[in-house]
Amino acid sequence: MRLALVTVLVATVISLLAYGFTRDARYIHSPLLGRQAPSFMLMLFDESTIRLEDLRGKVVFLNFWASWCLPCRAEAKTLEAAWKKYKDRNVVFLGVNIQDKEDDARAFIKEFEITYRNGRDTGRIAVDYGVWGIPETFFIDRQGRITYKHVGSLGLPMITAKLDQALLGIGSAEEGRGDYRSVR
Repeated sequence: MRLALVTVLVATVISLLAYGFTRDARYIHSPLLGRQAPSFMLMLFDESTIRLEDLRGKVVFLNFWASWCLPCRAEAKTLEAAWKKYKDRNVVFLGVNIQDKEDDARAFIKEFEITYRNGRDTGRIAVDYGVWGIPETFFIDRQGRITYKHVGSLGLPMITAKLDQALLGIGSAEEGRGDYRSVR
């Protein structure tokens, strides 16, 4: 009887470990998908502030980034191109700089000629959104719901598809991921 109990316990532990090794421990499914985006106020680099509530009725592309992040650098020109394509379509791009020096962040914006609004997260925005790798992007529909989350760099086809879905109020069941840098 003891041998059977030990065998069952060992088999259970081995099964759980085997399952755990097939999962990416760094990737955590966001409970925010399909829900209201957490409210925030962001101090922009131009010294003005913006609140998420002020953007209700518009689709919001919310991107967390840092100047030292190589995937952030790789996607910077693509994000600017997407912004220029969508800025007249009731879409707002917001960049949230995290774990960075302000001078480095400003140099990044200048280097990549970024024209959409950006600010530094000096509070809890990244924490409230559960950011664990950068770049990390959230697509928010006109009603303030998160329709898609992507960890890692984005290409223009993915941005276009997800912005078009958000404009229609269509949410995604899956999250995406690409190249990223862990912030933890």
